[in-house]
Amino acid sequence: MEYVHAALILHSTGNEISEDRIKAILEAAGVEVDDNRVKALVASLSDIDIEDAIQSASAFAASPAAPGAAAAAGGAEAATAPAAEEEEEEEEEEDELGLTSLFG
Repeated sequence: MEYVHAALILHSTGNEISEDRIKAILEAAGVEVDDNRVKALVASLSDIDIEDAIQSASAFAASPAAPGAAAAAGGAEAATAPAAEEEEEEEEEEDELGLTSLFG
């Protein structure tokens, strides 16, 4: 992931994404650089418009979840809700006992 981050730093600062610059950033961060990974990253990014990719990712992240996924998630939440409530009640009881031991 740090390789992609290095490329994004170069992109956001307006610098050319090159092997040497990615290596420099990674080495400055204390990462042991794998030359093959750097070459592969630079080669794969050469055909990509990073700005468009960022915009596409932002639009995808902001889109609502599919109804089926929301229903499945709701079912899972309903099953875990009673257990979570019990844990919260136990924690509150423990907190109350802890406070009383401080004062008396």
